[in-house]
Formats: sequence, C-alpha cells, structure tokens
Amino acid sequence: MRLCCGDKDVNNALVASMSFWTECGTFWRETRRHFRTTGAVLPSSRFLARALTSAFRHAHRPARLLEVGPGTGSVTREVLKKLLPGDRLDCVELNSKFVERLRRRFEQDPLFFAHRERVRIIHTAVEELPGEAQYNYIISCLPFNSFPASQVRRIFEAYDRLLKPGGVVSYFEYAFARQMQKPFANRANRWRLCRVGRLVNRYIREYQVRRQQVLLNVPPAIVRHLHLKPELVIGH
Repeated sequence: MRLCCGDKDVNNALVASMSFWTECGTFWRETRRHFRTTGAVLPSSRFLARALTSAFRHAHRPARLLEVGPGTGSVTREVLKKLLPGDRLDCVELNSKFVERLRRRFEQDPLFFAHRERVRIIHTAVEELPGEAQYNYIISCLPFNSFPASQVRRIFEAYDRLLKPGGVVSYFEYAFARQMQKPFANRANRWRLCRVGRLVNRYIREYQVRRQQVLLNVPPAIVRHLHLKPELVIGH
C-alpha cells in the first residue's frame, strides 16, 4: 500500500514515540542499578531540555558544547536541533549502558544520525577530561544531590577549567530535593546534603545569571544558568 502525503510525519512520530518508551525502559533499568549516579526515575522532559539549552539558542557561532551526563539522550536531542554548521558537541557519560544506548541512537535515530560527524561520545567522568577553556557552553545533567560534597566541588572545578571566558554552565536540580530528602535521611546523609547545599548555593549567589522553573517535568525542576568566568576584554 502506498502512503499519502503526511505519512512521513506520521512515521517520524511513530519512531519518536518508540524511541521515547525505549529510552524510559533503559533509564529505569539503570536507575534501579545505579540510583546514586542517575538520580532520577525518568528521562528529562522536552520542557526541561528546552530550558537547559535556552542559553545556547542565541549563541555566537561557531560554538563548542559539552553535555555532561546525557544519559539516554533526551537533552541531547534538543541540543542537536539547535546545532548549526561549525558547532561541535562533546557528550561525556560515565555509565557504560547509557554510552551504548547513545551510540545506537547516533546509528538509528534520523536526527542523531544527521549530526553524527559533529558529535563525540566520551566514556569517562567529567573530572577526568583534559584541557582548559575548551567550551562555550556546558549543559550539566548530573544529580548533585546524590553525590558527596567533595565530588560536587571537583565537578564544578572541572566546569571552571573547561569553560571559556564568557561561557555559560546550565544545570538543573529537582525542586525542593534536598528539603524533601532530609527528613528521611540518616545523620550522615543529612550532613552530606547540608554540605552539598552550602557548596551549590555559593555558586548560585556568586555566578547565577538566570533561573527557570520547569513544572512540566517529573519531578518539577529548576534550571540555573551560571557565568563562571567573565568575558575577556581586549583594549579599552
């Protein structure tokens, strides 16, 4: 049977729907195995992905981007929609199952496949990435509230090292996450959450330039955009 006009859109919608449910299944399995490093039960919604990538929307081009903790690629998809010729994207992911899933998406998903030559998938921790001042934008999907404060500090130090002057770090946390965890946490975990909160709040006070609330996510989230380094000014 020959398909009429509009069938291509229907087919793309079916592929996207199947990809979404496959993504949810992969994410849920890895959450059960590695909740401390995954920190969520579902992939980020498209509304959260749009907020995380909003600083990149009006970027000076060409730009270099780093996505940290892309997971199954829900935010990566939104980044790819905004890529222009000359832009480059590096995705750094520690979870080997997520790395395999991402690589398959760049082979099978039409949107991912179209951009495969401009994307690198790096299987390591962001703290281990070499180099300095490489990226104009860093999009972080890491669950800071699940980490020790010392690790959160090392991650932010890596962001500061890898970000170019004038660059932006965008990250999110679930609304009231620390406040909701504390009543159910033991003494050691409450102390850890307090230390993480103090560290993150210091970065918010000193470097935040914009805040976005995303209600259409499970659970609701807050996206924060930080300028860690001032832009270099040459001359007067």
